[in-house]
Amino acid sequence: MRPFAPRLRRAVLATSALSMIAFSPAAFAQDAGASDAGDDEIIVTARRRDERLIDVPIAVTAISGDSLAKAGAIDITDVANMAPNTTLENSRGTNSTLTAFIRGVGQQDPVPGFEAGIGIYLDDVYLNRPQAAVLDIYDVERIEVLRGPQGTLYGRNTIGGAVKYVTRSLNPDSPELRVRGTLGTYNLADLVVTASAPISDIVRVGGSVARLSRGGFGDNLAIDGLENYNKDVWAGRGTVELGGNGAPVLIRISGDYTRDKSDPRNGHRLIPGLVSGAPVLDDVYDTRAGLNDPKQDVKAYGLAMNVSAELSDNVTLRSISSWRKDTSFTPIDFDALPSVDVDVPAVYRNEQLSQEFQLLYESDRLNGLVGFYYLDAKAATSFDVLLGLVGSSVGFPGFNAYTAGDVRTNTWSVFGDFTFDFTEQLSLSVGGRYTNDKRNAFVYKATRISGLSPEFGGTVAPITTAVATNFHGDRTFKEFTPRASLSFKPDDDNMIYASYSKGFKGGGFDPRGSGVSAPISDPAAGRTYQDIYDYLSFEPEKVDSYEIGYKGSLFDRRLTLSLAGFYMDYKNVQIPGSSACVDALGLPSFCGITTNAGKARLQGIEAEANAVLARDFAGAGSSFRFNGALGYIDAKYKSFIAGNPPADVSNQRTFQNTPKWTVSGTIAAGIPAMGGNIDVSTGLVYRSLTHQFEVPIPALDQPGYVLWDASLVWTADSGDYSIGIHGKNLTDKQYITSGYNYQNAAGGSTLGLEGVQTAFYGNPRQVFVTGTVKF
Repeated sequence: MRPFAPRLRRAVLATSALSMIAFSPAAFAQDAGASDAGDDEIIVTARRRDERLIDVPIAVTAISGDSLAKAGAIDITDVANMAPNTTLENSRGTNSTLTAFIRGVGQQDPVPGFEAGIGIYLDDVYLNRPQAAVLDIYDVERIEVLRGPQGTLYGRNTIGGAVKYVTRSLNPDSPELRVRGTLGTYNLADLVVTASAPISDIVRVGGSVARLSRGGFGDNLAIDGLENYNKDVWAGRGTVELGGNGAPVLIRISGDYTRDKSDPRNGHRLIPGLVSGAPVLDDVYDTRAGLNDPKQDVKAYGLAMNVSAELSDNVTLRSISSWRKDTSFTPIDFDALPSVDVDVPAVYRNEQLSQEFQLLYESDRLNGLVGFYYLDAKAATSFDVLLGLVGSSVGFPGFNAYTAGDVRTNTWSVFGDFTFDFTEQLSLSVGGRYTNDKRNAFVYKATRISGLSPEFGGTVAPITTAVATNFHGDRTFKEFTPRASLSFKPDDDNMIYASYSKGFKGGGFDPRGSGVSAPISDPAAGRTYQDIYDYLSFEPEKVDSYEIGYKGSLFDRRLTLSLAGFYMDYKNVQIPGSSACVDALGLPSFCGITTNAGKARLQGIEAEANAVLARDFAGAGSSFRFNGALGYIDAKYKSFIAGNPPADVSNQRTFQNTPKWTVSGTIAAGIPAMGGNIDVSTGLVYRSLTHQFEVPIPALDQPGYVLWDASLVWTADSGDYSIGIHGKNLTDKQYITSGYNYQNAAGGSTLGLEGVQTAFYGNPRQVFVTGTVKF
């Protein structure tokens, strides 16, 4: 690796934000995949500039692409097992939509109108929607998980944290060709081909093509030829780099495309059919879901241009421009039975255009940046809720509670963050962002009696019997979010810090809400536009976060340790949900319900460690290590107003997707052998009781569980060849990751007649072999 450049040394000693690193289960050497100034001196870019991890306060986990490959990581959800107090998983009923929670903050339901509390960034480009955000791991340099509010430098609603996916830069010196293949159980067969070449000293081109496929973990017993939990993905990425390699200007233009045509992902019924008596299936990965219109089809693509220009020895200008678009057709069978009881064909359409400018300044004692960010985003959804059994009981067999929602976001912000070194040991960092966030929404809900809508394959023109919502509205939210941190370094290998940051996530309108559910403020006047406006809208979230921490290298750098304690005051927590309701004629329907929980308190600790237990025990270069991460969070609502009449029910509410304990530990050894190095590791991951909703549901809530993984990888001394075998979830543990529930306390159905209580499960035991060849 290249040594510290003088410019990088100044940046390393100058800034603040982030901290802590969790090594992947197969990581025996330095992580983060950037520059190296010696053992365990990790360089990351989570502060939008190169920094030595040990010098910057606030919490981050960084995992290099090489470490992810050695661990057999498949997609971005695997990162959750390596970062404390973090949940990353497929959203219920989808293969490619991401549900992300960090330190109790996140978004369960991926509908438009709700901004995700965790920002997902692809090469510094914010992904405004969670659809198509389950990014497969290929051609990746590193992934960084920033925990806690990142309201200054990552201000697009990153109220709980951010996940940065950073792709590899192109080799400026020589052509490269890399081929990686994977074969395993459940007919797993992946192939990734990556190539790059320098055209001249300042022009480089490269790209990757990925074919990612796997058979289902189970079968659809109602529709021949459909599997459940399978994978059928084509993906590609192309890059052109101009400049750099010693030139003062670097322009990086990239494009990516993903097409996911996997079969629908359907849940496992936990209860027998209340009408049909259909028994619970033995295999939790099997399903009887009868909906397959529209065909599952996800397309996502985008273009980005990153420009960096060194204007002088002290000033650098950066520009990040991006356009992205995705469309997701998905059939969601809530009841998971062949009958048309609660069937939801849906489509999500998203498009965004963003521009960011940054002006960086660095000197001996003052370092920082100022910037401007702009986003124009469109997010729309439309879906049927086919209630065939209910409709037949009231004389409308084609009963359909149709909903369409369209939310436009136009936002801009200005921000700055600077660090001043009082001495070589004491530094103060202050920053802030002013955000102007405008939301414009259209919500339409109507009862139809013509069955499946034409956009999902229906052949009958829609026949509307009642309109519950036909609403247009707009709101603007403005907020200033400051941050400050003070750090002290007694020496180069140790640092203690204290920080404060404020997070903000804009409000909006529920795109599934029903106008006829809105309370009437004046009985004499009836339900007014203002009543519907007030009912459909929800307020912004805000959080005040306090953190103290320590990071250091001890015992001649044989132990790298990171510790953090945090306390967060969380206000106006946005809880999107859905329930049965009635339409304008008093007939059963499906509605969104959004609650602004009053107040919550989140507090916890995080610890990450990398210990070298032995060196050169089996020849020069051998090592024996322990890597571990621990997260503890005490999440509690202090006020939660709900019900009619309104009452404080905070003592009956829980935090979604927020286990109290997340623990991982790995023992690993690297041994020179057979003209290369053998890396062998085995590790355990523990997650305590996890609630799926804000109300405890014992049938769906997942008790604490342990996953066991292991890997063995041989890599040639040249680095040109490697082969590995990986086992994931070796004990074949069955654990629930999400679900649907429309059952009342007495066991009766609140939506549909068969009853809806379905669960989605994490991956079963998988064993696969990987091989990589570089030319």
